[in-house]
Amino acid sequence: MRELANLVLNESEKIYRKKRIFVVMLILAILIPLFVYAQYREIETTQKRLGTTDWKVSLQQQIVDSQNRLNNSRLPEEWRDWLKVRVEQQQYYLDHDINPMAPGAPTFVRAFIEQGITLFIPLLVMIVAIDIVSGERSDGTMKMLLTRPIRRWKILLSKYVTMLFFISLILLLVGLFAYILSGLVFGYSGWNLPVLTGFVIDKETLNTNFVHLIPQWQYILMAYGLAWFVAIVVGTISFMVSVLIRNTPAGMGVMLAALIAGGILSSFATSWEGAKYIFSVNLSLTDYLSGKLPALQGLSMGFSLMNLTVWAVVSLIISFLVFTKQDMLN
Repeated sequence: MRELANLVLNESEKIYRKKRIFVVMLILAILIPLFVYAQYREIETTQKRLGTTDWKVSLQQQIVDSQNRLNNSRLPEEWRDWLKVRVEQQQYYLDHDINPMAPGAPTFVRAFIEQGITLFIPLLVMIVAIDIVSGERSDGTMKMLLTRPIRRWKILLSKYVTMLFFISLILLLVGLFAYILSGLVFGYSGWNLPVLTGFVIDKETLNTNFVHLIPQWQYILMAYGLAWFVAIVVGTISFMVSVLIRNTPAGMGVMLAALIAGGILSSFATSWEGAKYIFSVNLSLTDYLSGKLPALQGLSMGFSLMNLTVWAVVSLIISFLVFTKQDMLN
């Protein structure tokens, strides 16, 4: 156990020396203020257009806009289904006098996690995970490591444990940066605002039988748990790619293509049954909390969790089999 702990400490120092975590912090420090400004401008523009700061008027206008779009005969069927669910959900908020997007740093954090879970957070994870093995093969340090009297599985396990630690650190940094920077504009209150959850999509209609109120801090914790799970899965798949592909840029290209493919398939392969088994299609786990229409028919919280778990377990098994059996010195 002490040997493994020393290996993990050594791997942590390597990642620290590569400055990858500082790159992540720099990305967050640059992009999050842009997202905050964009949301601020959107709120300001909406209020000017409607001539009021009353959120009910804004929500009513959104419902009217969606209903007008539904009257368009050229609207694709999948968009029509999505808009119907959205109108029902917005009407539910309006009827129960609940502002779904009350301004405040906690609300921004919630929205940021919901929007970033499919691509932004996975990309941050990929920055750390993609070269954790391939990088050492490229620069030759892997040879020095494997010549030591330490079992290969322990070496790889230490790298994986280190990756899990830094993934958790990335999620923590995302939350801190989003909360602190957005709070400068929107204020830091709103943790106890009521949020509706429990929406169930039943045959393209919204089932509200299980809807209940929870404080926003509890919703954020649930969303964060799902985001952490997604980050672990993406990190584990990136870990496998790092073992299989020696060239780090090539591995990064493979993972980037896989992540982007999820969004493309969700839009253009709605009739292909096999698309729902691809991991990147199942990353939007927070959609099940908020009651959004799934990207593809047949998707559910249980299916997506099981699908991602299988991808992670298989990726981890392949990583250890390849690393322990094949010649990793060349």
